[in-house]
Amino acid sequence: MGLKPSASRLPLLFGLLFCAAPAFSADLMQVYRDALANDQQYAAARATADALREKLPQGVSGLLPTISATANTVWNENRYNLNDIQRTNKNYNTNGYNVSLTQPLFRWQNYVQYGQGKLQVVQAEANFAQAAQDLIVRVAQAYFDVLYALENLNAVRANKGAISQQLEQAKKNFEVGTATITDSHEAQARFDLANAQEIAAVNDLDVKRYTLRVIVGKDSGELNQLKPQAELKPPQPASMERWVDAAEQDSFLVQAQQAASEVAAKEVERMRAGHYPTLDAVANYGRNNSALSFAGNDSLETTAQNVGLQLNIPIFQGGYVNSKTREAVANRVAAEAALESAKRNAALNTQQSFLGVVNGLAQVKALDAALISSTSALESNKLGYEVGVRINIDVLNAEQQVYVTKRDLARARFDTLLSQLKLKAAVGSLGEADLEQINPLFEAR
Repeated sequence: MGLKPSASRLPLLFGLLFCAAPAFSADLMQVYRDALANDQQYAAARATADALREKLPQGVSGLLPTISATANTVWNENRYNLNDIQRTNKNYNTNGYNVSLTQPLFRWQNYVQYGQGKLQVVQAEANFAQAAQDLIVRVAQAYFDVLYALENLNAVRANKGAISQQLEQAKKNFEVGTATITDSHEAQARFDLANAQEIAAVNDLDVKRYTLRVIVGKDSGELNQLKPQAELKPPQPASMERWVDAAEQDSFLVQAQQAASEVAAKEVERMRAGHYPTLDAVANYGRNNSALSFAGNDSLETTAQNVGLQLNIPIFQGGYVNSKTREAVANRVAAEAALESAKRNAALNTQQSFLGVVNGLAQVKALDAALISSTSALESNKLGYEVGVRINIDVLNAEQQVYVTKRDLARARFDTLLSQLKLKAAVGSLGEADLEQINPLFEAR
């Protein structure tokens, strides 16, 4: 007869079943797509771009005809005295309607505004493209910050565990008389410090997880972690000058400011057009019904239709046009200065990111070698402590050096990856494909 699991064993069986199942963890691409759908900063940028795209049809409207219609109806009650004897009442309705069409033939400010609308759309598209790049960088930054905080916590806990073992060993050695009380006190002090570091590391991890959650809109759970032997590539091309030249031309921030500068220049032209005459083609059609006379009951119906040209010549507007023109000139100068500042900032950001990649790769290589050396030093100190040529504090220092090196190596690798993304963002070439390229560097653990 087969044995059936008792009710008391079912929770244990289910627990073993779930423990045997592989743990699910989110990769970088999944986190990015969640942020793409839920990040409110990106949603606001998208709505702003949609609003600014309407500047083009608004500019076109100034070149197209306008049609308007009016209608009226009035009830009239009139009483008249004739020769102080006869009274006459006259009640009647008057009504009518009018349709008018105006086609601008020459309104220079409208043509300029149409050109501004096209430039404002270009500016909107550049700003939105920059917002898309910013989202990628913010997601990667928050993702890497969580992984580094987790790496730091693991290092702190591992260090604490090693210190705990050293503390127990120091206490035993003191009890048997092979070590002094100083070793125990030093190990206890290190253990208490490790406790404080663990509390701070846990708090930092919680903050970094919440920061990522703000961008993604939900808890991402466990994250894929960087592979220990992940290969980080140098920037291509390897010339920083070529990256800087590309940034000064192709950076979305520079493109947006370039469009803003051109809009400001056209605004000067539009304000000056306030002195120019305007010419419109106009057409009207209308009908009116009214009483023919006070005494009779006949009505009068009139129909009017006309087509013509209307010329308007501004002569004096109280200095308003001149003032608006001076204001536009000042705004144009400010926009030109902002454009030059955008180019300089693009060059600076590119240089910083390029050096961040190059120096980061060198730092990763150095820390890899340092980790090997510090691990070997730890093993030597442990062996020396066992044979009595090293004291407990030497082992503790060696262990701490190993964990600090691991933590610094993790930070250097994350910073290098982030600098690679920022470098591409600086020249306006960062996209989803770049995240897909580095996503295989991470794996579930």
